[in-house]
Amino acid sequence: MAASKSDAKKMKDLVIVIRGAGEMATGIACRLYRANFRRILMLETVSPLAVRRQVSFCEAVHEGRMTVEGIEAVKVADCDELQEAWEGGRIGVRVDPAGESLSECRPEVFIDATLAKRNLGTTLADAPLVIAMGPGFSAGVDCHVVVETNRGHNLGRLIASGPAAPNTGIPGDIGGFTKERVLRAPVAGIFNSERQLGDRVCRGEAIGRVDGVDVPALIDGILRGLIRPGSVVGKGLKIGDVDPRGEVSYLATISEKTRALGGAVLEAILAAYNR
Repeated sequence: MAASKSDAKKMKDLVIVIRGAGEMATGIACRLYRANFRRILMLETVSPLAVRRQVSFCEAVHEGRMTVEGIEAVKVADCDELQEAWEGGRIGVRVDPAGESLSECRPEVFIDATLAKRNLGTTLADAPLVIAMGPGFSAGVDCHVVVETNRGHNLGRLIASGPAAPNTGIPGDIGGFTKERVLRAPVAGIFNSERQLGDRVCRGEAIGRVDGVDVPALIDGILRGLIRPGSVVGKGLKIGDVDPRGEVSYLATISEKTRALGGAVLEAILAAYNR
């Protein structure tokens, strides 16, 4: 694992930039924050499409700030606002899909946590330590470390050479359901819904519409995730998630998978800098 740029800098002062601020990226940021890495900047698009919005710092793009499990992130526009956020104990979220902030922040660690299943531009030159989450990357080519994101025996394993397991296209099993719990856009268009996260839904019940076409729930449960109404979506895009367990408290807490991935990223950083 590469990293030698900041041997003299205390680990708690490392600058960490994360591409993405959705559910997985947020869980990683929270794990690092609790380990006293507080100089964190997250990069997002103008219109994030997070499904599990109650545990996604990208909501700060829309609302100006977002709190997840007691950790606050705020939207920042420049380095001065970012420094102010850090001094206040907050994580910064910046609209910067192209990653222009990298040249300004000069991070010691860069993490691609978009889980886009493909490389959107991450390179080994982005930081002394570049970590990428899941398929679409090859350690030693695109990044220094790849973290396995596929559920199962190797979840969270650090890969120092080569790629992660290929994308299966099958969502993780929750309460005995996989594909059935995921809500997808039936057509391309604008998604609208009057439903709220945490609402109980029944199989066959419409939870929203895309250009007038209903999006039905395929199982009974609660709305664990739902993208923001008014979002422009493509056909087949994941726009919601029904949890058959029916436990409302899970909506505002980070999942076990996300915690595991956050721990893997923490391991990678410590392996590189704790020398």
